[in-house]
Amino acid sequence: METDGRAAAGDYLGIEGYRPQFQRGVDAIARSHGSRLLDLVGRGLNRGRLLWDAESGTWVTDAPVVLEFTGAQLEVQHNAFDELSLTWDRIDTARPVDFLDCDRGWREGALERLVALEGRTVLDVELLEWRGGDMADGSVAVSLIFGAGGRLTIFNALDENGVDFDPPSLAYRTCRPAG
Repeated sequence: METDGRAAAGDYLGIEGYRPQFQRGVDAIARSHGSRLLDLVGRGLNRGRLLWDAESGTWVTDAPVVLEFTGAQLEVQHNAFDELSLTWDRIDTARPVDFLDCDRGWREGALERLVALEGRTVLDVELLEWRGGDMADGSVAVSLIFGAGGRLTIFNALDENGVDFDPPSLAYRTCRPAG
């Protein structure tokens, strides 16, 4: 497994018990997480949660996106231009976040299009490798395909998370994780 070893002691961004495990490359991510990602197929999305900064009224995009399914919780976080951390069942969103005296907490319902996917079943999972001919080449996005035409892609927005609900750009190479 290709990790950079930055999962040092301490809680990342004040999220108790959370230590991202950054990896690079679609092959490494597929080897490490392919089976668990494919286990999401057939499960319904219960809720998505984002870390919210109450003072600014904005999503903290450099914090993980937390997706709660029946029997599994996926935590997705991008970093730098090509790093992705997928962790499972590590974040308790009921716990307070203690980071530099900021008023931050987990919020559901922050993105209307994410809320629209709640209750829908995952039909497939894809890993998307960016091939746009720029500095982000090789970055990996996680894309979940839901019933009724829904899709959620969490991608590297250059050192933070971005989300998209539309079919991926043709600049992505689609990879199916191996079980």
